[in-house]
Amino acid sequence: MKKTDIPKVFKLLKKDYEENHAPVVTLIANTTKDPFRVLICALLSTRTKDETTSKVCEKLFSKIKSIQDLYLIEEEELKNLIYGVGFYNTKAKNLKELAKTIIEKYDSKIPKEKEKLMELPGVGLKVANLVLAEGFGIPAICVDIHVHRITNRWCLVKTKTPEQTEQELKNILPKKYWIDINRYLVSLGQRICKPTKPNCNMCPIERYCEKCIDKKIQEPQ
Repeated sequence: MKKTDIPKVFKLLKKDYEENHAPVVTLIANTTKDPFRVLICALLSTRTKDETTSKVCEKLFSKIKSIQDLYLIEEEELKNLIYGVGFYNTKAKNLKELAKTIIEKYDSKIPKEKEKLMELPGVGLKVANLVLAEGFGIPAICVDIHVHRITNRWCLVKTKTPEQTEQELKNILPKKYWIDINRYLVSLGQRICKPTKPNCNMCPIERYCEKCIDKKIQEPQ
């Protein structure tokens, strides 16, 4: 894919995205624009299918309305509420520690800085960028398994790690596309541009794809 194709590609991806289901975190962000909910859902979504995350988040937020609620709830009850997501025991512990840190260190407000977000228990680069983009509307490129794989498949980047992909995309993409790329490529990757046997004949941007498949690409955890 050539850099000059980016505006045309994003126009087609936007149309495709709007006609299909949005990723769970984006759906919640579009409904509430609440950094707290985006952060919690992003943490729960790791190693978990979107369908499961959506159901667990709905159940959790019927009980937990704020960071104070998260701080006060007993860890065992929290485990029961998030049961079903991957590593729910570890995530419950992290969520409790996260709530304590945010209340004590940040006056109960979710921080807007990437470095501060990444100091929170369980929060890595992907989750931090997702919170900035979806929770605060701050331009940030969230590189998950789909963004990393698909942009390499396009030959837009040639990278081995998600961190490298983020840096390369920052150099290539105008900022106006930074938030949207995760939304569009998660949707595309779940339905069409799959790791094996991609449905290329259904892809809205197939004519721009160079189909570079590098077996050395490392998928993010």
